[in-house]
Amino acid sequence: MRYYSTAAALAILFLLPLGWAGVASVQGQAGSGQATGVGFGNYKAMAEYGEGIGTYLANTAAVAVMTVVGTLVVSALGGYAFARFRFPGKELLFLATLAILMVPYATILIPLYVVLGHLGLQNSLVGLSLVLIMFQLPFAIFMMRNSFEAVPRELEEAALVDGCTTFSALRRILLRAVRPGLITVGLFAFLASWNDFFAPLILLSDGDKFTLPVAVVAMRERSFGAIDYGALEAGVMVMALPCIVLFLFLQRHYVQGFTTGALRG
Repeated sequence: MRYYSTAAALAILFLLPLGWAGVASVQGQAGSGQATGVGFGNYKAMAEYGEGIGTYLANTAAVAVMTVVGTLVVSALGGYAFARFRFPGKELLFLATLAILMVPYATILIPLYVVLGHLGLQNSLVGLSLVLIMFQLPFAIFMMRNSFEAVPRELEEAALVDGCTTFSALRRILLRAVRPGLITVGLFAFLASWNDFFAPLILLSDGDKFTLPVAVVAMRERSFGAIDYGALEAGVMVMALPCIVLFLFLQRHYVQGFTTGALRG
């Protein structure tokens, strides 16, 4: 009973700020879209800001989809290679991949901005997605390597004996066996790309390419330095809702991915 009480208290502690933001987003506040009473004036003001909420949501969704797909493809192939193949410098390369986690995120965004300029991907959603994929890969490859190592080799060997190639065995059998790990990696990539503020702020310059976090920060400031807290809280709720729904929908696979992947070895 003590553990349930502690868990409930922690849940309330973490949900309280989100609940407060939800209430504040529909309450009237001076200088906001909902000046008095209770309603959706703040949401309307947010939806009509700049290029419109539809543009910012579409940009954010596009970046999230490209980041998730790219992270899953590269981490699945990389994790499989580290788990199954032997080649010179394997452990050193794996450690070098994990070492990216020790590099401060903000310190290399400017060099990456210059590199994207040489590639013709400056101020583009594709370039932003590539940067986000790069920062997701160390954790993703670590997860996928452990997930593949948890799958018995006999399962793959049986597929090879039945006539499958290495790639077809990976695609038809092993990817299904490591589905919880894939879902965990995909969920982390989605949350990181959906909520990231600093990278879009540095790498994007056109207003019609802004993602939702950048747009929400931009819309909060009104004339004479006043802050539109109503629109800000409405933006917070719009950003949080997809993350909450997706996490609740994939929660079982997410927990299973951690218990069979990251905790192994």
